[in-house]
Amino acid sequence: MIYLDHHATTPVDPRVLDAMLPYFTRHFGNAASRNHAFGWAAEEAVEQARSQVARILGASAKELIFTSGATESINLAIKGAAEVYAAKGNHLITSAAEHKATLDTMAALEAKGFRVTVLGVDRYGRVRPDELEGALTPETILVSVIHGNNEVGTLQDLAALGRLCRAHGALFHVDAAQTVGKVPLDVEEMAIDLLSISGHKLYAPKGVGALYVRRKNPRVRLAPQMHGGGHERGLRSGTLNVPGIVGLGKACEVAMAEMSDEAVRVGALRDRLFEGLQAALPGVALNGHPTDRLPGNLNVSFEGVAGENLMSGLAGLAVSSGSACTSASLEPSHVLTAMGIPEDLIHGSIRFGLGRETTEAEIDRTLEIVITQVRKVREASPLNRTP
Repeated sequence: MIYLDHHATTPVDPRVLDAMLPYFTRHFGNAASRNHAFGWAAEEAVEQARSQVARILGASAKELIFTSGATESINLAIKGAAEVYAAKGNHLITSAAEHKATLDTMAALEAKGFRVTVLGVDRYGRVRPDELEGALTPETILVSVIHGNNEVGTLQDLAALGRLCRAHGALFHVDAAQTVGKVPLDVEEMAIDLLSISGHKLYAPKGVGALYVRRKNPRVRLAPQMHGGGHERGLRSGTLNVPGIVGLGKACEVAMAEMSDEAVRVGALRDRLFEGLQAALPGVALNGHPTDRLPGNLNVSFEGVAGENLMSGLAGLAVSSGSACTSASLEPSHVLTAMGIPEDLIHGSIRFGLGRETTEAEIDRTLEIVITQVRKVREASPLNRTP
């Protein structure tokens, strides 16, 4: 199998695994056990990881809370802020191209009486700054926007959006599950107040993540969504996943060292794939921004091709026809719909997610498989038969 679904998950980097292994066996202590050496060793490892994650964001280690992943971080950020700042207002803003973790959290708050504005996006999947500015009111307490879209890879202009939120006194939360370790992030330059991270999107294990919570200018307060024990400064109770946290820290350290070169390498492979498809096939349309996008993302639609027919013939390829979290649904992608893409092209779309272990030979083999299958499906289509 050729694995091209890195937006769904990534394999654990061997260097990350090596860093984790001692904390399953030799250093198995509970980081909250502060009366003996086993606990001290675990706590020291957690704090080292906290510093490693903070560095990749330009943040302070004291601003990082460890969670089980981006979905929990998103819930804690949005629900926690809504609860604390409800006295200021009850207005929340997000976009129609968000991950379901954000949209469903917003819907849950809306059912409790909060007012939620869902902004449209342009044809690339970006929030328009002027529309955000028009939606902000004195009652707006939080704006939540995805950085790198998990389906089409489009990158938002976080600095522009963050400045608007800051000027209007609204907290700015960013879902950075797909971008941490792939593209540069700086919470100060981008005026970010809250930021959600997922370990398994950047070569760390599943079941670990983090939430950045700004400590000053402004100091952000959140209401915990899990209680019991007061771990993580009372914001996220529960025994810490020490091996997973160590892995997340190491993954961030590796990504910081290799991000620039890897972005160039993977971006070149992505372009090779797209250019090869365009050269061999008519009716290939790029979904998402042509340049402001994740290096490893390629989402394309094939005219005159039904996605289920195309996917059934891609034996040997691990790709996705949409977000992995909702791929069991036959409903058209809400992201592509929000971008104004016609439904027939949505159903003929494929998401290729390239990663650290993707090779040029794999891209060339992918081109052979996809080109052959698209031609086969088109030839079999009744629309292509002469009367």
